[in-house]
This record gives sequence, C-alpha cells and structure tokens, in this order.
Amino acid sequence: MSIPDSAPKGATRSLFGDDTAGHDPAEDALGPVAEVAVPVPVDRPFTYALPPALASAVEPGSRVLVPFGSRRLLGVVVEVRARKEEERRLKDVAAIVDKTPVLPPELLSFLREVASYYLSPLGEMLALALPAVERKSIIRLRKEGIAPPTVSRVAPLRSEKWVKLGLAAAPPDGKRLGPAQRAILEHVQGASEAKLAELVERWPNAREAVKRLEALGLVVQEERAIPTSAFDRPEERDVPPELTDEQATAVAAIGAAIDAAPSASAATRGFLLQGVTGSGKTEVYLRAIAKALARGRGALMLVPEIALTPQLVARFRARFGDEVAVVHSALDPAARHAMWRRLHAGELRVAIGARSALFAPVPALGLVIVDEEHDSSFKQEEGVRYHARDCAILRAHRAGAVSVLGSATPSLESIDLARRGKLGHLRLHQRARAQPLPKVEIVDLRHVGPGPSGNPKISLPLHRAIEATLAAHEQAILFLNRRGFAPAVICEKCGELRRCPDCDVSLTLHQKAGARALRDGTVEAVRAGLRCHYCDRVEDLPGRCPKCQGTLALEGVGTERLEDVLAVAFPTARIARLDRDVASGREVEGILRRMRGREIDLLVGTQMVTKGHDLPHVTLVGVINADGAISMPDFRAGERTFQLLVQVAGRAGRGDAKGTVLIQTRSPEHPAIACAARHDVDAFLERELLDREELGYPPFSRLVLLRLDGDKEPRVVEIAQQLAALAEETPEVKSGKVEVRGPSPAPLPRIRGRFRYRVLLRGPRPELRAVARALKRALEGVGRDVRVVVDVDPLSMM
Repeated sequence: MSIPDSAPKGATRSLFGDDTAGHDPAEDALGPVAEVAVPVPVDRPFTYALPPALASAVEPGSRVLVPFGSRRLLGVVVEVRARKEEERRLKDVAAIVDKTPVLPPELLSFLREVASYYLSPLGEMLALALPAVERKSIIRLRKEGIAPPTVSRVAPLRSEKWVKLGLAAAPPDGKRLGPAQRAILEHVQGASEAKLAELVERWPNAREAVKRLEALGLVVQEERAIPTSAFDRPEERDVPPELTDEQATAVAAIGAAIDAAPSASAATRGFLLQGVTGSGKTEVYLRAIAKALARGRGALMLVPEIALTPQLVARFRARFGDEVAVVHSALDPAARHAMWRRLHAGELRVAIGARSALFAPVPALGLVIVDEEHDSSFKQEEGVRYHARDCAILRAHRAGAVSVLGSATPSLESIDLARRGKLGHLRLHQRARAQPLPKVEIVDLRHVGPGPSGNPKISLPLHRAIEATLAAHEQAILFLNRRGFAPAVICEKCGELRRCPDCDVSLTLHQKAGARALRDGTVEAVRAGLRCHYCDRVEDLPGRCPKCQGTLALEGVGTERLEDVLAVAFPTARIARLDRDVASGREVEGILRRMRGREIDLLVGTQMVTKGHDLPHVTLVGVINADGAISMPDFRAGERTFQLLVQVAGRAGRGDAKGTVLIQTRSPEHPAIACAARHDVDAFLERELLDREELGYPPFSRLVLLRLDGDKEPRVVEIAQQLAALAEETPEVKSGKVEVRGPSPAPLPRIRGRFRYRVLLRGPRPELRAVARALKRALEGVGRDVRVVVDVDPLSMM
C-alpha cells in the first residue's frame, strides 16, 4: 500500500511517530484503537489510539479529527477494537467532531463494500455520504482549545434560543427579583418554555433578565436548530387515482415483497418495472412507498438529475405532505443540511433525489426505487466511479429492503437480471389514461428534401406537421441533441477547421449569451463566441480564416440555429429553447411551467426535454437528427439511441389529443430506429442481447477500463504499455479467462491539453477483479505525471 507524501516516514496502516502525541507503552496495552478512514488516495484505514476521554464516545460511523503528517484531517471511524501488542506509539485521535455517529451502521457497511467493489479509496468513498460540518461543532472545538480542520462545507448555524425552567424552585435566600425578572419567570413557569426572541418582544430588557435568572438557577437557556423547509409553498394533498389492472398487479407484487422483507430471499425482493411512457409507473412507486411507510420502513427513490423537477417533487408532497426529503444540488446549504439532519434523526422517512441521494441516511430502509434506471447519469464519471443503480440494488439487499428498477426502455443489464431470475419482471403495456401511443413516422432524408424554409434539417413532412400543430393550437417539441448555433466553423478556401488548441475537437459557435448550470448547482454566464464543450475555452469568431483570409462557413445545426430557423419559418409561433446554455434549476421549471400554461408553441431542446416531463398539450415531437448518437465509437451507441428516441417520443400524446412523432434519419433500417418507430422494445432488446452475447460484451462479461492521461504523450504510452504487459503476465490472462485490449488512444485522444489512452480488461467477474487488483497495486509506483483511473463497469467508452 502506498502512503501519501504527508504521512510519516515508515508508516504502513498505522501512523507511527516519535512525537509526544503517542501513549506511554505501558498504557498502550490497555487502551482501544480506532481504524479511521481519511480522505486520501489510500485503500485502507489508519490506526489511531483512543484517549480515555474519547474511548466511550467514539463509535463506528463517528467523525473525528486526527493528525496526519503535518496536517489535521477529518476522518471517519470504521472500527473500534482492542490494541494489538505490536501497535505501540500510535498517535491519538485529537477530537470527536459530532455528538453522534454521522453514518449509521447499515450505511457504513454498505459504503465499505462499495469502495471495495469499485477499488476506490475508502476515505473518498465515505466522504460522499458525509454531511457538512455544523458551525456549532467548529465553535465547540475552538472553545476546547482544539484547532478545527479546514473544511470545504460548513452547515450554516440556523438556531434560536429557548428559555425553560431550571432546577431551582425559588431564588436563593436574600436574592430578590426585579419586576421584569419576576414577570418573565412567571411566564416561563406557565408555558414551561419560551423563545428568547418572543420574550424580548414583550420585555425589551429580557436578555439581561434571563441571564440573571439563569445565574440563580431558575431558568436555563437552550439553543435549538430552526426547522428549515426546502419548499416555497404548501402543496394540496391529492386523491390517489384508481389503478389499472396492470398497475394493481405490480403494486400487489411489490407490497407482498415489502410485507415479507427482510426474511424473504434476495431473489424475491427485487423487481424490474417495465412500462411504456405514460403507463403510470410513478403511481406504482407512490403506492409502494405508502406500503413501506405503513410497515414502519423508510423509502429512497433515485431519479435522473434532469428529471428531478418541482413537478415531480410536488406530486410526492401531494401524497406524503412535507415529510419528504429532497436531495439535489440546487438546494441551499442550510436546506440540504436540514434534510440530512431530519433523515438522520428519523424525523423524515422518505428521500427522493438524484444520484447522490443513494447515500441518504434513510432510517429503517425498506424500499429503494430507481426510476429511469437505464439513464447514464446514474454512473459517476469523476472521483469514485460508482453506478447508483447497481449500488441501489446492493444497498437494498444489505438492508433487507425491496428494490424496484423502473423504465420504459430497460438497460440490457437489468433485462439480463430479470431473465436470470434475479429480479421479478413486472410489465405495464398500456398508458394509464388509455391514450394510444403516438404514431411514429420515419422521414428518410436520403429521399426527402427540405420544406419551405429551405433548411435541410426541417424536412417537408416535418414542416407540414408543425403547420398543422400550430393551426390546431397545440404544442410541439423539436429534439436536437446538440447545443450551440453551429457545431463547426470551417474555411471555404483552405478547409481549415476551427479547433480547440487544448482538445482534439472542433469549436462550437454560440451566437447567444446565456447561463448554464454547473455540477455544484451554481450558474455561470455563457458568452457568445467559439466554445469548446470539453474544456470551456471561449474565443471570438474571426472575420476571416486566420490561415488564408478565406471566408468562414458555418457547418451543421445546433439548438440555437434551429431556434432561429423556426422563428423565420413560423413567425407567429412562440418559440423557446431548453438546454444547458439557457436554463438550469428554477429556470428549467419556469420553461416547463410556460409549456403547461400553453404560453409556448414550439420547444427546441436537447435531451433535457426527454426526461419524465408530463406536457399534456404536446401532440408533435420532431427528432431532427436521429443518426448522431448511432455513429459514436461505443458498443452501447445503439442502445442509447433507442432509449433516447423512445423517451422523447413518449412526450407526445399524453393528453386528450393523439400524438405524432417524426424521426428524421439517413439510417431508417438501423434496428434502434426501426424498433423505436414500432414501439417494439422487446424486439430491440432481443436483437441487442444476441449481438452482445456474440461479441462478448456486457451483460455477458464484465469490463474494467484503465483510463490514463498526462501532459506528455510518450510517457502516457509508456505507462499504458507497462500496465498492459503486467496484465498479460497474470494467471487469469494467461489462462484465457481475461482478455486485455490495448493500450490504444481514447476516441477523444486529447482533452484539456492532456493525452488520453486506455487499456481494456474483459472477462468474468472473479478473474477480472483479480487482474484489476494486481494493476491497482502496481499503480503505487506510477509517478504523478500520469494519472491512472481504474473504472470498474465503465459506462462511457469515450
């Protein structure tokens, strides 16, 4: 195991040192020790001595402050045990940070298993589930003379003082109370307790009077957290609708599993709920959650980030009131911490959120739901590269809970689990309101020309369909999964393409300024100009080609340009755009609210328009270019294209009027497009499974992808070759059970000035993990000039 540079010389799993922080050897034999995971790139915890003053207070899941080299770090205790004879001169745990453990036993053990599976540093894995440090904890440490750690997240201190009766029944002999003091005491005696702020409103000198009463033992002051709500307004409670026969069957099966859990076998506690778009999967989820609550169990529901809209949250609040925790990046720190605190205290038993909600401390967990389980956003692509869907199944299994995966277009991995009996397969074949699925027409751009606009991206059939939709005062969605105005700018004379100097990609022209959401929930301005979508470099559009002074031409169409084309072609239409450049957080809901209010006629958007939005007046969906995703160098390209087409098509015809979908393509025979046009999910899955089995790709094998990048390409290639050669020497590869492919350049060979290579491992899980672990150990000798990431079960091959 490698030790960070900051760790003391000679350290292994324990932090040995010659300073005065250690116990006397005679005392070492008696005291317990704590195994502490700290946020450093090391797979194992470190061992610290527990001083007598802390020994009774520290438990697994406690957050502590520990010395680490010259620093003090926040760590999490994963085990408390007796000291071994050889463990002498250990450094002490400096302080306990929180009054109670922040990670419950169920959650702590789950996180340890996830870290082991994804070959991730334990401390970094646990950090994903930790709440912000409360400001009052930092204040307490300072009062105790302990320098608090430097932390990036501090929960705001939102509290208020309360006054309640003390132990003394009357003033001590010889002590007399003033009029205000007597009045305040009588008020508190009558009410048993009162807010200090309310006392000050009635008696202006109440603060001094209360201090005097507290000094006499007649009252005590107590600081309490102010309840924080993440909701702006109350939500009217709903009346559950009558279930369809298929919904009732699904609810009954899930309910029976909840009744039988946790004693039932794992195979009977997991379900794949496959239902067409608009089939009422959400109502099944609501009924299942109600069942879990009735059994005294908690529930957790994960949804893709862009599907976590106020509309969805409002539906849950209408059913369960404000007893729902919402976990997402748009919450302010105080509201986010309040949600965590109330879940941790058992005040809330339902949590709904995006990927990170997987780690919410839901009490007595009895149900875990993953909606749109096929969605790629459930895979974390930075840091600890876990897949929230797979981890949700694991957490439910460990907690003795029921898991439900829902989708109109299930992933091949989930279908395979259902076919092998690992998940029960529940089907919803019809829409809940008995609306027919939209009629899908394929527009073959090889044979069909543009409409009156003259733009080839708006074919004649699509143009006429938009005209008919506007004439009927209905709404349309135009889907194009490409942001910006023009994806490429090229010189008509010399053919020079404007490229990002730091990435091997073309620059995209953005003609309109706007704002886009960042991963931390904040928003940044987007200025017009040539922009790299990978490193965010922005430069002005030159008037002529810098190389030959030729005329520059704009190639391709993005959502900005499509919006302009539609404005010219349909001048009376009210047009809006929904993509990351114009909307984030509340802005997204604002646009969707305008759609529901029929203030928008045509909505242009990227995949943000495809996820779970219920827009009853949308009767037309136009897919501008169905071929873009198919050509990606990824074995999952066909599956992703099919899922995207089915999902966006499902936005049409969800109200009283029938829906129509037009898919523009030059590859109408491709199975992803042909099956999507027929709404034939089963046929696509069957064909794709056969192809995957023949080629040996998941779900019929497991993958581990080593991703390497560095500033100097020869050095990256050298390390990649060494790792591939090491893998070739392992018994699992020599026996033919594990295959090594590469090294090879990544499909995007350079991003942010760093050269990217990869080595792919493929094989059955046990043997594959043995090879991956051997390579992980070898990474200890790799210098900092090359970054190597071990991606277990990679989703993106880019």
